Amino acid sequence: MRTRIGVLALASLATVIWTTAPGAQAPPQDGPAYDAGGRLLRPSDYREWVYLTSGLGMTYGPAQPAAGRPPLFDNVFVNPRSYREFMRSGTWPDKTMFVLEIRRAETSVSIDNGGRTQGDLAFIESAVKDTGRFPAGGWGYFSFDGPQGLAASAEPLPPTASCYACHTANTAVENTFVQFYPTLFAVAKAKGTVKPTYDPNRKP
Repeated sequence: MRTRIGVLALASLATVIWTTAPGAQAPPQDGPAYDAGGRLLRPSDYREWVYLTSGLGMTYGPAQPAAGRPPLFDNVFVNPRSYREFMRSGTWPDKTMFVLEIRRAETSVSIDNGGRTQGDLAFIESAVKDTGRFPAGGWGYFSFDGPQGLAASAEPLPPTASCYACHTANTAVENTFVQFYPTLFAVAKAKGTVKPTYDPNRKP
């Protein structure tokens, strides 16, 4: 018993030393985390999460790209635990977190003489399933776009923001645009979790 306690004590001490050592990195995040004030923390390691899809110049409803402005790329990531559950059941568990990374599109980079490639980061948004914090619909939406650039944390967007109604009305699985994630859409159809109200031809 004393040997076991000694091993545990050494392990705990090693953890304390690692987490307090100068330059120590925070442990990987798998899902939403909040600060003391309840603001969602922007995960620094989201690019190590599961990549779902990319889009170029996507707009919804009456919105149109600004004339003469290059379209933007969007890259979608989801936390690994939730991805594994979706692949198993076709549904998103509580504490699912999506990160939408928006990057500028560039042309004529290096040897490229046609098409577009991804450039600088423009902004980051997030969708979180947290039924304890969002009992009305289960999902909250966040923007990490701050006046000084990307913010480290964000309050949820107000319920009057257009994203809430759009995600409720136009998504294929729960409040998520799985119709734009080809491999996951196939899973949802196989598991029978596509919303009966989903209409692929509906335009918002």
